[in-house]
Amino acid sequence: MPQPHFLLVSYPIQSHINPSLQLAKHLIRIGVHVTFTTSISAGRRMTKVPAAQGLSFSPFSDGYDDGLKPGDDKNHYSSEFRRRSKEALSELIIAGENEGKPITCVVYSLLLFWAAGVAREHHIPSAVLWTQPATVFDIFYFYFNGYEAAIKDQDGADESKSKCLIKLPGLPPLATRDLPSFVTAANTDHLILSLFREQLEVLAGESDAKILVNTIDALEPEALKAIEKFKLIGIGPLIPSDGSLRADLFQCNSNDYLRWLDSKPKSSVVYVSFGSVAVLARQQVEEIARALLASGRPFLWVVRNQTARGEEEKEEDKLSCREELEQVGMIVPWCWQVQVLSHPSLGCFVTHCGWNSTLESLVAGVPVVAVPQFADQATNAKLVEEVWGTGVRVSANEEGVVERGEIVRCLDSVMDDGEKDGEVRKNAEKWKEIARETTMEGGSLYVNLKAFVDDVQGCRRAIGLGLGSIGALIRDSNGRRLIRFHKAVGILDALHLGLWATFTGLQFAWSQGLETNLSGISMKSQLSLASPMDCKVAVGFFTFGGLPVAKLAAYLSLLPSFIYGRSPRAQLE
Repeated sequence: MPQPHFLLVSYPIQSHINPSLQLAKHLIRIGVHVTFTTSISAGRRMTKVPAAQGLSFSPFSDGYDDGLKPGDDKNHYSSEFRRRSKEALSELIIAGENEGKPITCVVYSLLLFWAAGVAREHHIPSAVLWTQPATVFDIFYFYFNGYEAAIKDQDGADESKSKCLIKLPGLPPLATRDLPSFVTAANTDHLILSLFREQLEVLAGESDAKILVNTIDALEPEALKAIEKFKLIGIGPLIPSDGSLRADLFQCNSNDYLRWLDSKPKSSVVYVSFGSVAVLARQQVEEIARALLASGRPFLWVVRNQTARGEEEKEEDKLSCREELEQVGMIVPWCWQVQVLSHPSLGCFVTHCGWNSTLESLVAGVPVVAVPQFADQATNAKLVEEVWGTGVRVSANEEGVVERGEIVRCLDSVMDDGEKDGEVRKNAEKWKEIARETTMEGGSLYVNLKAFVDDVQGCRRAIGLGLGSIGALIRDSNGRRLIRFHKAVGILDALHLGLWATFTGLQFAWSQGLETNLSGISMKSQLSLASPMDCKVAVGFFTFGGLPVAKLAAYLSLLPSFIYGRSPRAQLE
């Protein structure tokens, strides 16, 4: 059987790129060749271009190769990204066909649903990589399928009446503050909500939607099965535990923080990071700073440079107490988070509860202080505190700011040797062990991913019944490409493929004024025992001016086409 060849396309942000690369790593380990693509702008920002045996990296231009700058039209960028990414995917698929390495599946990261349409045009299966928990997928599905009014009604209720009243099938009771921000009354980003709607509609329109979720079966057993219409496949945790195939879009020019961590006692350090996207209000940053000083514990705090986002740092945005802070802890512009979380000096993680950060804390067994900001983070915080018991969640004041006293309270509850701290650490260790077992051979990650690949291979045999595609390439005796062509055909057309290909080759020779001598014609067929069954038909040899310069070999699936729906193909080589 030919080697499976997957095309992975990722939105050009770190929170999508890293899970996609980790998926690529695991696919390669089970025998899949992977072509990974994202925008050139993301590739240029990477501190190290992803490279591995079995991986091809083919970035495309989205029209903003130097990145999106402040003041750029975001709507124009979005439309250009969609248009250009569709063109790039189609070109990569055709190139794979012409090179004899056809794409067998397209996997796209969350909200790049137009990639499914490109795959469908080429009669290739597709799958979405859902980079949020299964619980969030379910909430969006139910919101768009009968529960929107119930959620909105509850969202408008008084806070005193809103706790644990939203009940959705297969999910724990949800308060308003537990919902993804895009489905709440406070949401102002209606474009994002419409994209989620389109994503769900695309999946609903497929007869066998393939949804890969970056989660662990044991973490969300009910959520993975809550929707009868869809089969959600847990293939997580997709985190760069060993450092391979990881991409950093932010620069960190020193590893001094590791030496600093080495100097600290076990479980003593507070690690603070709000990911690669969230931007905190000035007042919130000050409250965190004052809380860290009041706590008195050593801390490592990631404060991203504004210049990295293309913005100029203003004097009023600088920390007012930076000198005091640096006497207690360390402030860095970026770090390798997985490495930090696995360090024995780590005591807890103050986080925005982005899904990647949440999974990384679970895998490392580090307790969490959850400070959710937007998107799926509130739901993740709910799971951390009330479902898995691996952390505590802060409460904001009426202005939405988490005050320093609240932050200190939460730090004390997970860092002190009290009853709450002991229970949280016990749960964190439990999930760490479960996550470790998941990633071992025979764990749910590999079992589920292998079953998915096998399913795709079966789907590939069945897809496109009645349709196929023909690709052709003619080279001269020096190996130079003379002509390449590609077109869709029907099954009946395949019966005349030999004559069509012969005529095309002769037509090209005549158009170039070349002397032709068609010789050595044979219609020998060779049946491969590999599944799916293929019939290899050697059509003949062309000689131009008496010198053999091109061989025509047609790869057909004649009888097997009718049995399996295998797409017929021809290739001139």
